[in-house]
Amino acid sequence: MPLYCESGGQVTATQFDMGDAEAVGLVKFDFLGLRTLTIIDWAVRDAAPLRAAQGLPVLDIRAIPLDDAATYQLIQRMETTAVFQLESDGMRKLIRRLKPDNFDELVALVALFRPGPLQSGMVDDFVDRKHGKARVEYFHPALRGILAPTYGVILYQEQVMQIAQVLAGYTLGAADLLRRAMGKKKPEEMAKQRSIFTTGARARAVPEAMATHIFDLMEKFAGYGFNKSHSAAYALLAYQTAWLKTHYPAPFMAAVLSADMDNTDKIVTLRHEVGRMGLELLPPVVNDSMRKFLVVDARTIRYGLGAIKGVGASAIDSIVSERTRAGPFVDLFDLVRRVDLRRANKRVLEALIRCGAADGLGPGRSAMLATLDKALRFAGQHVANSDTGQNDMFGLQLACAPTLNSDAGADLRFVPAEPWTDKQRLDAEKETLGFYLKGHPIQRYEAELAGIISKSLRDLRPGKTSVTVAGYIDSLRVRSGNRGKIADFQIDDRTARAHVRLYAEEYQRFYNTVVEDQLVIIEGKVVEDEYYQTGFTLNADEVYTLDQKRARGARIELRVERDLSANGLIEELQHVLAPHRPGPAPVVIEYNNQSATATLTLGNQWRVTLTDRLLDSLAVMLGAGNVRVQYQRGAAG
Repeated sequence: MPLYCESGGQVTATQFDMGDAEAVGLVKFDFLGLRTLTIIDWAVRDAAPLRAAQGLPVLDIRAIPLDDAATYQLIQRMETTAVFQLESDGMRKLIRRLKPDNFDELVALVALFRPGPLQSGMVDDFVDRKHGKARVEYFHPALRGILAPTYGVILYQEQVMQIAQVLAGYTLGAADLLRRAMGKKKPEEMAKQRSIFTTGARARAVPEAMATHIFDLMEKFAGYGFNKSHSAAYALLAYQTAWLKTHYPAPFMAAVLSADMDNTDKIVTLRHEVGRMGLELLPPVVNDSMRKFLVVDARTIRYGLGAIKGVGASAIDSIVSERTRAGPFVDLFDLVRRVDLRRANKRVLEALIRCGAADGLGPGRSAMLATLDKALRFAGQHVANSDTGQNDMFGLQLACAPTLNSDAGADLRFVPAEPWTDKQRLDAEKETLGFYLKGHPIQRYEAELAGIISKSLRDLRPGKTSVTVAGYIDSLRVRSGNRGKIADFQIDDRTARAHVRLYAEEYQRFYNTVVEDQLVIIEGKVVEDEYYQTGFTLNADEVYTLDQKRARGARIELRVERDLSANGLIEELQHVLAPHRPGPAPVVIEYNNQSATATLTLGNQWRVTLTDRLLDSLAVMLGAGNVRVQYQRGAAG
């Protein structure tokens, strides 16, 4: 790639490779374009109103203290999602071991997290010495000042150069040549440098055996050494992002979400982090949202329109500019009339309705979708009439009384439609946003699942005993192992997410059950696995769907608080149960009124197959609180 250097006040480009460019006297610079700098800039900008409300000056991110205890505590807790350089699972594992508590150790952390140090034992030496489990050695008293910040470990390339200068009298230029020679491991050059080093060390009263030993250590670690100035620059950005996350969580997370708007998988991860941090993520609203995620207050973020699937920047610009120009949109007809339909087309408007961003502009999402074609026809008519100078009835109505309840004309009324069920609403949110924003489909099953599971996901910890959990499958990945296919996936029960693994034998048994967006019940053991953010993996032994679990060991308990013989209750109950016979689940009636209390188990001919449809019908008949599904603990899956 072209190399740029400054010459005579002008930038000169060359296509020489690095070695040839340096051989003719040019200096190579690497310029990295980091998105993190934009995130920091956005977060600082969004933090300004919060600081102003507290009477604080504008935040200068370059002036923040580098010894903030709360920031290091956040890092040590491994709450580093979205923190520059520190969010990978492997880095969290290293943080857990090192527990950095000052900036020098943060610089070292970045330098240590590379294949060389991790595989060479350098990391183990550094961690053990930091925590007092191994003795710190400096090899020679003159090296204490150089190696004290890294507990006697030669970690940085600059340390190699400093040792050569202090111990063997190298000039700075000669020390840089030594560093390069060690990195390239050229035998002839290394033999020459060894002679120069030992000769210079002897001249400074360093015994030859010690000088040779130190040179060997330098040669060993130079192959793994990292440029400290590079590591310090990265560590500074890591610290700044961790500091912002600690002290201005809403501005920071809004900035990170905005930077990743086009990556739905990343948005899903960040949304869970927002919830874990105790922040509220408000849904998108066409009358409030901007393209990017918006900071509402210190603990609240408004969803950005740019993160809705199918809604592009041009459409958003049209919506926001029109809203700014003429005020909020009154209803769906008003929205469709005022936006540029060449930019915010039908597909965009459907996405806005389906995700809930148009809630408040009509009687419901189903009705707005049913009415959209009608609204688009009227909008097209309005545009055509405006182009010809006409002022039609439709235009007058919208200009004078563009409200949902307007009596100006029946043509502007919404098309009636059956309201969406909770499942339809949640499915539409998942389709357009990538996750469930205003609820979670597991909510309708939580009372039933309480009789099955032993723990919620947020309570999981590694242990020797088997656990039973439930959740919806997400991020399924199947790979080939030595003994067959292995499945890795996340499950989500709205309290947390957990990583699950099915090894080859279990995956072969349950591959039909392990499907994206499937509600599953899993039995298995939680084992240490520091590669993942939670620090553990659930190794699954058994995986069931809820229907499979219902077919084994479940019964329906119905509580009736009125006379069984009154108002045709028995006949109505028979009518509801009949389509679901025969089945494995007994039906138990708990009868309780002022004159009698009894428990009645219906005969085997009235055993039923448990389904959502049956439970919903019984809930309508008797009330949701009077219908329970009970499981026998320890029943076979």
